[in-house]
Amino acid sequence: MIRLLFTIVAGVVLGAVVHLVSVLALPRIATQDAYSRLTPMTKLNAVTALPPAEPNNAPLPFMDPAFAIAICRYDLSGGPIKLAVPVSQAYTSVSFYTRNEVAYYAINDRSAGRRVIELDLMTEAQHAELPEDEDITAADRLIIDSPTTTGLIVLKALAPEPGLMIQAQASLAASSCKVQTEPAVAKQAEPAPAPPPRAKR
Repeated sequence: MIRLLFTIVAGVVLGAVVHLVSVLALPRIATQDAYSRLTPMTKLNAVTALPPAEPNNAPLPFMDPAFAIAICRYDLSGGPIKLAVPVSQAYTSVSFYTRNEVAYYAINDRSAGRRVIELDLMTEAQHAELPEDEDITAADRLIIDSPTTTGLIVLKALAPEPGLMIQAQASLAASSCKVQTEPAVAKQAEPAPAPPPRAKR
C-alpha cells in the first residue's frame, strides 16, 4: 500500500515537473513565435501597421478589432531606439516584449500625461555608457532598458466607434521608431566671456 502511494505521488510530481519545463521552454523552442511571424511583414526599427484582425487570419493572437495596431520590430545592436507615438483621441498604449515574447514594460496615454509618448529604448550596457549629463531623470526623458537586443514594441490605438478607426490608424501612422544615429554627447557649459580690459589712467 505504501509502495503504491509512493508510486502515485512520484508520478504526479514527475508529471508536474515535465509540464512546467515544457511550458517554460516552449517560447524559446517554438519556430512560429510572434517575432518570427511578424518578420516577413514588418520592417526593422520602423513602425509597421498591421492589417485589421480577421477571425481566420490574424497576425497576432487575441487581436481586438476595436484597436488599430502597429508593430516596431527593433534591434538595438546598432544603437538605442527613439520612439515617439502621438496620442489618439480615445486611448493609446505601448507595450514592450523581448525576443521570446516576455513583456517587460508598458505605458499608455494616461500614465504618460502628454500628447506624445516619447521614450528612449536601449540595453543596460548602452544605458551605462551614457555620459552623466545625458542620464536625465524620467521626468524629462524616459529611458527604458531592454533585457534583450531584439524584441517587439506593440502600439495600440482605440477606435470606440467603427467610424473612428481611420483616425486611430492615422495616429499610429504618425509614430516613429528609429535608431539614434547621433551619439550622446554631454552638454558642456560655454566659457564665460572675458571681462573687457580696464582703461589705463
